[in-house]
Amino acid sequence: MQTAADIMTKNLVTLPLTASLKDAHAITRDKGIRHLPVMEGEQFVGMLTQKRMMGAVINLLATYGANALERREGQTPVRDLVEVDCATVTPDTPLLAVTDFFLKHRHGCLPVVDENGKLVGMLTSSDFVRLCRNLLASLA
Repeated sequence: MQTAADIMTKNLVTLPLTASLKDAHAITRDKGIRHLPVMEGEQFVGMLTQKRMMGAVINLLATYGANALERREGQTPVRDLVEVDCATVTPDTPLLAVTDFFLKHRHGCLPVVDENGKLVGMLTSSDFVRLCRNLLASLA
């Protein structure tokens, strides 16, 4: 039986809790990622999603205008945007359970934490597409 550890992304790009929305925006743009695990030191705090960032940017635009956007992004702390009550799985969680979770909740990512709560990986829809591609290739 395959588990989360078998397909999770292990080389993670993370964001410190002290970062700004501007920092997060730059990372997601430069790295081409949509979800950032937020850390306080070595401790996983929660997720900053593209949806949350877009909402914050739209709010800043509507409130302060385009001319102030970059400055206001730099003044907006990630601490105010991070989703702290996000679901997680462990490396030994069966992939079937993970797929059921993704289908039911329509999340784009799922942090993988060990028994001590340390972030060890991330499962994304891209990980499942890669798995699907490999399975299809093995059938061909």
